[in-house]
Amino acid sequence: MSLVDGLRSPYTPLRRFLDRELSAGPRPLRDSYRAQHRADHVLLPPPGVATEAGTVGTAIDQRLRLAFTAAAPVDDASLKGIDLTGGIGGRGAGLRMRAVGNELVVRLTETVHRLDLDNRELPVDRGQDEEEDLARMLIAAAWYQVLARNAYGFTFTPLAKAAIEDPGAFTFPRLLELPHRDLVADVTAQLHKAAPGPLEALRARTGPEDCVGGPTFAGARITADADLVVDGLLLDFKSARRPLAEMSQRTAWQLTGYLLLDAADQYQVDTVGLYLSRTGVLTSWPVDDFLALLGACRRELTELRGVFAELLAGCRGQADARYFGTDEETERVRQLLQRLAPVAVPGCCPVCTQTLPDSSRRPRRFCTTWCRDREKVLRRRGLLPGGPTPLLPAPRKPLMELPDDAEIVSLTARLPR
Repeated sequence: MSLVDGLRSPYTPLRRFLDRELSAGPRPLRDSYRAQHRADHVLLPPPGVATEAGTVGTAIDQRLRLAFTAAAPVDDASLKGIDLTGGIGGRGAGLRMRAVGNELVVRLTETVHRLDLDNRELPVDRGQDEEEDLARMLIAAAWYQVLARNAYGFTFTPLAKAAIEDPGAFTFPRLLELPHRDLVADVTAQLHKAAPGPLEALRARTGPEDCVGGPTFAGARITADADLVVDGLLLDFKSARRPLAEMSQRTAWQLTGYLLLDAADQYQVDTVGLYLSRTGVLTSWPVDDFLALLGACRRELTELRGVFAELLAGCRGQADARYFGTDEETERVRQLLQRLAPVAVPGCCPVCTQTLPDSSRRPRRFCTTWCRDREKVLRRRGLLPGGPTPLLPAPRKPLMELPDDAEIVSLTARLPR
């Protein structure tokens, strides 16, 4: 079960829950984001990046994390991908990919420690040659990471193509030759842009012990990988080429999901932020302001986290599912969503559930004109009591279980080369 997958469709229980709880929608937060985002120049990707923009994004995310804390030189998803390659059949390609991947782990770890990347007495970036070598390794690690997320997509990576085409020639030096020079240049350019900006200032006033790269959430029933927590700031990195459009509903809901998953308040998050690596702009909001802009004022944060955990537990690993296997399962999830719905008691606004202000004339139905206009949208979408039946489609086919690691490897082995 994945947070990102659950946000892709408005029919999943996860989206239904967040769409209902965040009653203001993304627009107020987007307006605040755009007001903060002041940039004269956007660093556009070179022509050779093309469809590898996601690879570059993964690589620069990890490089920026390492500037704050080098506790995990190789991220967990890349390690999992390296391990999975060993089961890919066909002329020993899988075993070669795993052996080269393991060498990558050793070399990358040695390089990160040798360059002392999280040392605050040194700048964010190192020499150009050193950064280019590091970028090549991070790009390679990003390709391995694809297998942990999308077995089919992995077969189209330059890494998989080269290993399957000639396993005997697939070595660590060959792996580092694969990244196009434009990919390397794009990663290093984004890093150099971060060096004199707000990210460097944030890094300077914290220590490695104050930072957690790729934070995980204890007890969470869903996979979610945030980028960084820095002394109470939950920070997500974005390498979008259109930064003003970056604060989409999915981004806003994703940040909210990270915040709600920290049910035990392990990271003591008090601020939520985005860093745009192509403009060098850091935008942030105190948690209370962030939730207020999204209209999450129906519940206190602690209560909202508890209800969110109840949703994930009640969905039994299917909070990101668009369809369910049986009518009974569909009805059970529908009733769960209805039971968890916030209730506006008499004298409260039906949209935000806040107490209605006194009126010398006729009683007011809504606390603000915003809530009045928003009520029509929420009711039409079935997100308020008395609206249409919540959008949980009837099952189309029996639910397929998610593949385990062995099945992912088997699937990859059968894909066309």
